[in-house]
Amino acid sequence: MAHEDLSALLEQLATPASAVERHIWLIRLLAWVRGQEEAPEPCVARVALLLDVLAARPETTHQLRAWWAELLGTVDGSTLLSDYGFGSRNAFMSELVERLNRKLLPATPETQDASELFALVLNDPRDARWIAALPSDTLARLAALLTLPAPPTNPPKASRTVTVWQHTLLHALTFCISQIRATGFSQEMRLRMSSPLRDGSPFHTLAADLDTVLDAWLEGADTSDAVLHFRSQLDACRHAAATVYSHLDAHGISVDLVFRLRQLRERLLRVRALLDCLLDDTQHVATARLLSHLASVGQEQRSVGALISSNSSLLAAKVAERSSETGEHYITRTRAEYRAMLGNAAGGGALTALTTAMKFGIMALGLSAFWYGFWSGVMYAASFVLIQMLHFTLATKQPAMTAPAMAAKLKDISDSQALQAFVDEVTHLVRSQVAAIIGNVAVVFPAAVLLSAALLLATGAPMITPEKADYVLHSLTLWGPTLLFAAFTGVLLFSSSIVAGWVENWFVLHRLDSAIRYNPRITAWLGAVRADRWAHFMRHHISGLAANISLGMMLGLVPAILAFIGPALDVRHVTLSAGQLGAACAALGWEVVRNPALWWAVASIPLIGLLNVGVSFYLAFRVALQAHNVSGIDRSRIRSSIWQRVRQAPMSFLWPAKE
Repeated sequence: MAHEDLSALLEQLATPASAVERHIWLIRLLAWVRGQEEAPEPCVARVALLLDVLAARPETTHQLRAWWAELLGTVDGSTLLSDYGFGSRNAFMSELVERLNRKLLPATPETQDASELFALVLNDPRDARWIAALPSDTLARLAALLTLPAPPTNPPKASRTVTVWQHTLLHALTFCISQIRATGFSQEMRLRMSSPLRDGSPFHTLAADLDTVLDAWLEGADTSDAVLHFRSQLDACRHAAATVYSHLDAHGISVDLVFRLRQLRERLLRVRALLDCLLDDTQHVATARLLSHLASVGQEQRSVGALISSNSSLLAAKVAERSSETGEHYITRTRAEYRAMLGNAAGGGALTALTTAMKFGIMALGLSAFWYGFWSGVMYAASFVLIQMLHFTLATKQPAMTAPAMAAKLKDISDSQALQAFVDEVTHLVRSQVAAIIGNVAVVFPAAVLLSAALLLATGAPMITPEKADYVLHSLTLWGPTLLFAAFTGVLLFSSSIVAGWVENWFVLHRLDSAIRYNPRITAWLGAVRADRWAHFMRHHISGLAANISLGMMLGLVPAILAFIGPALDVRHVTLSAGQLGAACAALGWEVVRNPALWWAVASIPLIGLLNVGVSFYLAFRVALQAHNVSGIDRSRIRSSIWQRVRQAPMSFLWPAKE
């Protein structure tokens, strides 16, 4: 049946066709080669069958070669070889929009762009595999069938006979080198390269070095020395571009610049592949490898997720690193630090009682859902910032910051002593979280009761009405969706840490602390001394401010927005929930102790805290593990060591040992 289908396809070569009809025929031919099988062997067999049929039909072979010449005359293969797989614009967002267009919009075979035609012809993940599996004898037969001489005037002065394929490679190499030099000479790259490499940049001579190689090859001379020098210049360009990463480590990550660096590295590798095809490919293996790579790149080029993942990995690492710097402040290791954490958490709990009162005050205004969420978010943000400025602690903010600090200690995880030191840090961390939650909850509950009693004495009414108190008890009950909402709140806590790391990276990338300290207009307004203080303050507090403000706005606005869209998810924050429970008890009086709803709500408080802390820590720790490239084997070793410590010394997770 496959033979009959092939015969029908080959018979169409006798009929004159337009350019778009030739493209459609090529798409159908490659679909026949591909077949339905997953393995590459049947595809290779069908290519051999095609060559056997053509060998038995000389007239059809002549028609196919004429058809191939017409095809090569209407599409520019050099742009395919030089630019396929690279962004048409050297920017991350432009490439993202272009990939979305490719995924959502249908493509047409009516094109003169070889890259567009290539993407339509080899549009299956299997194509790269079967092209790479073609044996050398089949490659030789394909080359004999499809090789055509280049026009005699292109290139002029060539002493060797140049084929269309080689002529295309010459142009592709020139285009690639021009793109590499343009990227290397761009302002963003030059300013971030190390000074010695910037002053003696290998990008300056790259075009001349390529011309030396190509001239020698066209004249039939020995190219070994020229090629060796050219390859060393390519390595030098790659090394010069790599120095930009050191600048990014010190001064912040730009996703757009990372995208350009990755494009530059891939173009340098493409030049090497093109050079292999031109200079030393008598067996046509390099050509098959290049086409297989292009087919694979075509699949990656359709993936939006792959683009975001590959170009944001450095940003994720930098966010994790910056969070780890902040997270170190939240880990206690001694009894003195543990007591200090209890005290700071108690202060945070007392302020959260005021936050609870303000939340009920906003609720009493009867605002619409959005404006209630907005002003609640503003109030939460202001309260969290005040807690930060007074150096108090809100327990649930810690995990997303401490997780990267923990993962930063896994760089030498292969060492057993380093692994045990990491487990020690886990016990310090868990104790710190327990101390923070105990300090928050133990103070916020009685503080909310006392504040409600004070309001009763001052105004004649408690913080909330008995009806509202009943609603609070039932909203916090263990039988409701409280635990789901608590886990969702953990996601928001993690998200705020990501926002904090991103904002700090943005602040450092744009050197805003230096701008505040030295900008003439700012120093004229604030004075040099005050500007220096503000610069120091913002550099050291920008992460905490971003985390607190974003967390507050998310706690207030996200439930309102989700309720409008569809899923009615609410937030359950352990400290705020304990404060609301205290206000409810104050409103209902001593009789509330006989109400089972109270005890179901009380039972939910530790579980809310566990889910707030656990979910946010888990998500942040996962990101940090990926940023530090911790393998799955090492992760299993970490889990085993932690469980061993739990069995051997469970109390070490709750109370610090004597120094």
